[in-house]
Amino acid sequence: QVQLVESGGGLVQTGGSLRLSCAASGRTFSSYAMGWFRQAPGKEREFVAQINYSTGNTYYADSVKGRFTISRDNAKNTVDLQMNSLKPEDTAVYYCAASRVKYGTNWYKFANEYAYWGQGTQVTVSS
Repeated sequence: QVQLVESGGGLVQTGGSLRLSCAASGRTFSSYAMGWFRQAPGKEREFVAQINYSTGNTYYADSVKGRFTISRDNAKNTVDLQMNSLKPEDTAVYYCAASRVKYGTNWYKFANEYAYWGQGTQVTVSS
């Protein structure tokens, strides 16, 4: 079991930056791929970024590539999402998630590939 708690959301102007953090409980955190998803009002939850359990490979949605960076610290059981050059279309509730499989090395870009979810944190980018 993994429990996840996000923090760091808020209101920022276009072009600004925010850093989201996800704190995980459980001794097996390092064995899961970790992802960030987001959901805007009236839209489906969409993949944002993923980092594999070994901190080797990372994956990004095209819409955030070059602006967002995902990282993890397995010693601290945290995964962060640094968001730069924010745009109004980045406005959404952001969720941290842990994969269903352990030690996976694939790109898990669908929500049903993740078993554990945080409660979400709101990010609002004003124009």
